[in-house]
Amino acid sequence: MKILIAPDKFKGSLSARQVAEIIAQQLLRSNPALRIDRQPVADGGEGTAELLTQASGGQLLTERVADPLFRRVEAVYGISGDGKTAFIEMAQASGLFRLTPDERDPLMTSTFGTGELIRAALRRGVQTIVLCIGGSATNDGGIGMAAALGYRLTDAAGRALIPVGQNLLYLHHVDASGIMPQLSDTNFVVACDVENPLYGPEGAAYVYGPQKGADDRAVRHLDAGLRHLADVISGMHWPNPAYEPGSGAAGGLGYGARVFLNADLQSGFSLAAAYLNLSSRIAGADLVITGEGRLDEQTLSGKVIGGIARLAGQHRVPVVAFCGRLQLSPEQIRALGLAGAIAITPEGMTFADAIRQAPELLANAVETEISRFIPG
Repeated sequence: MKILIAPDKFKGSLSARQVAEIIAQQLLRSNPALRIDRQPVADGGEGTAELLTQASGGQLLTERVADPLFRRVEAVYGISGDGKTAFIEMAQASGLFRLTPDERDPLMTSTFGTGELIRAALRRGVQTIVLCIGGSATNDGGIGMAAALGYRLTDAAGRALIPVGQNLLYLHHVDASGIMPQLSDTNFVVACDVENPLYGPEGAAYVYGPQKGADDRAVRHLDAGLRHLADVISGMHWPNPAYEPGSGAAGGLGYGARVFLNADLQSGFSLAAAYLNLSSRIAGADLVITGEGRLDEQTLSGKVIGGIARLAGQHRVPVVAFCGRLQLSPEQIRALGLAGAIAITPEGMTFADAIRQAPELLANAVETEISRFIPG
């Protein structure tokens, strides 16, 4: 029997690679005759760039760039084996993980460091840049990224603006005359599974601002700033995709990537699946085992488990999912196309204990439950 193990990370406890290895070891311990194909998966969030770099036979590089508060940090990005494609995670430079809880304030954070990573890749002569935009600490509409790439952002008096979320409301003009010439010759692809528009009740500020540290007043200011950014861009007769799905991703970086990079937004999972050749690997398996930290309503619309279930359904291959917490009904699990969904965390266990004991909990769950899905 051939089994494909294709999990996402269990956020905060186990990387996708660790999840795959724990499951594989437990399966082989119970049945050494099993043929195991391990392939960690991501959906455009943290870990995606590294996976795609490895899948392309490339290498990881380190660049010193600005963090969300303009402090210098070392950030990693990837270059494919043929040197033609760069894989960049905006979270490496502009991610929430770069800040302590009391530093979180999207009025004051910037995507400038993400622009610096793009700049470094462009100077290496790549033809395509894949930008993964999950995990941001920012709500600047991408103006920080734009500033790092040579766009000049000015207020009504012609003064340069510091490119942070708070200053969106004071933007008057964007001058593209000094941008890097490589921008027009490079293909940009943004990995994104968020469908929010730029502004409004379902936009970047209202939906994601609070988790980045914005209070009610800050959310209103940021939303007004994103509306103003769209008005400025529209007034310059540039394409203005403010209402298009994904423009609100990463604090409006989805919008900024479209406007300033002429980027194409694609499903993060679909992009990763293509690089990893997941469809054919699923077709060659008798069973797929996947997993992620939480199975909930979001799983139904674009996360790794939902994407794998859809691919496996095309090839009539059963899928079993392990998760930290299970928040789907039996009907939803069946509708998702899963043969089974197994929570590894016992009822009543605290989140902190679950995080700490995740390796043992996962191994125990595989040992206890997987025999239901493997004949003999």
